[in-house]
Amino acid sequence: MTEVAEPATADAVFPLVRSCPFAPPPAYEKLRESGPVHRVKLQSGQEAWAITRLEDVRQMLTDPRFSSDRFNPGFPFLTKQGRPVRRTNFTASLINMDPPEHGAARREVVGEFTVRRMKALEPRIQQIVDEHIDAILAGPKPADLVSALSLPVPSLVICELLGVPYADHEFFQVRSSTLLNRDVDQDTRVKAVDELQEYLDRLVAGKEADPTDDLLGRQILKQREEHGEADHDSLVSLAFLLLIAGHETTANMISLGTVALLENPGQLELIKNDPGKTLDAVEELLRYFTIAEFATSRVATEDVEIGGQLIREGEGVLGLSYSGNRDETAFENAGELDLERGARHHVAFGFGPHQCLGQNLARMELQIVFDTLFRRIPELKLAAPVDQLPFKHDSSIFGLYCLPVTW
Repeated sequence: MTEVAEPATADAVFPLVRSCPFAPPPAYEKLRESGPVHRVKLQSGQEAWAITRLEDVRQMLTDPRFSSDRFNPGFPFLTKQGRPVRRTNFTASLINMDPPEHGAARREVVGEFTVRRMKALEPRIQQIVDEHIDAILAGPKPADLVSALSLPVPSLVICELLGVPYADHEFFQVRSSTLLNRDVDQDTRVKAVDELQEYLDRLVAGKEADPTDDLLGRQILKQREEHGEADHDSLVSLAFLLLIAGHETTANMISLGTVALLENPGQLELIKNDPGKTLDAVEELLRYFTIAEFATSRVATEDVEIGGQLIREGEGVLGLSYSGNRDETAFENAGELDLERGARHHVAFGFGPHQCLGQNLARMELQIVFDTLFRRIPELKLAAPVDQLPFKHDSSIFGLYCLPVTW
C-alpha cells in the first residue's frame, strides 16, 4: 500500500480541458501510466483521488463504501464554488442516493426503460428523426445539425416519454445548459434550479389531478396502487433528473458522433454498407468520447483500499471514466476509433448500481439517427473545419454548441 502526500498533478487543476475533441487531456495518459490512483487538485481548492484505470474504476463503482451523496462535505465537485447549497425543498434524486434508498427508488421506475418498452418506442423515434431530416433537406445550406436534429430529437423523445409539453423545450433547455456550465456562478445556478423545480412541480400536480398515459402518469397510478398515495416530491425530483439527462447526453453524442464519422470516412463506410454494425459503432463512439466523465465521482464512507492506495473516510474520488475508456490494458489501440471493436465493457454509462437508467433509450436513438442520417443524406459533410467548431469545454457534459453541415 502506498501513501501519496502531494498532488500528483501539481500544475494541473481538475477538470482538465480536452485539448483535442477526440482525445482525453494528455495528462490522463501520464497519470494512468505512472499509477492507478493519484491525489489531484480541484478548481474549488479541494483535493480528491483520481482513479485512472478501467478495472479500478469499475471496482470503485460497485463498492458500497463509495457514496453518491453530493451533499457529503467530501464529495468532489468540479465547479469553482465546490459543493452545492442544500435545498430543503428538493428531494434527493436517484443520482444522489445510496443503498438501500437507491435500490428501492430505482426499482420503482426501471420498468419504464426495459429493452422491450424501448422497442415499442422505435417507430415513433424513427418518425421524429425522419421529420427533422425532411426539414433539413427542405431548408437552406449550411444547416446547424445541433438545432436541426441533435437537440430536438432527444428532447422530443424525452418530453413524450415523461409527458412534458415540447412547447416548453426552450425553457428547460436553457436552464439545463446553465446547470451544466461549470463556470456559472452559484446564484445563477440556484435560480435555474428553482425555476425548473417550480415548472415541474406544477406539471406533476396537474398529472396527479388527471393522470396521463406517460411515465409520470403511470408512476402516479403505480405509487397510489402500491403505497396508497403518490410521492409528489420524489416525482418532481425524478422528472428533474430525467428531463435534463434524457436530452443533453444523447444530443451531444449525436453531434460528436457525426463529426467523428465524417472525419473517419473509412469507418463511416462500414455502417453505410452494413447497418447491422451500427450498434457496435454506437458502443465505440460512446467509449471514444465518454462525454459525462465525472458522473462517476464518489466519496468514501469508510477507509478503503483501491489500486494499492488507502483512501480515507470522507475523501472524494474521481473515477476518471474517460481515462478508463482509453486504458490500453482494457482496449487494444484504445486511442483509435474502431467501429468493429465490439467492446461493451466501457464505462461511458457508468457501472454498477448507478449505471445510466436510460442507456437502452440512448442506444436506440443513436442507432436510428446515424442509420437514417447517412442513408438519407449520404453526401453530408462538415461546413467548417473541426478546429473552428465550438466544443463545450465549459460543460459537465462534453459536446458541441453548434455543428454546421452541408451536402
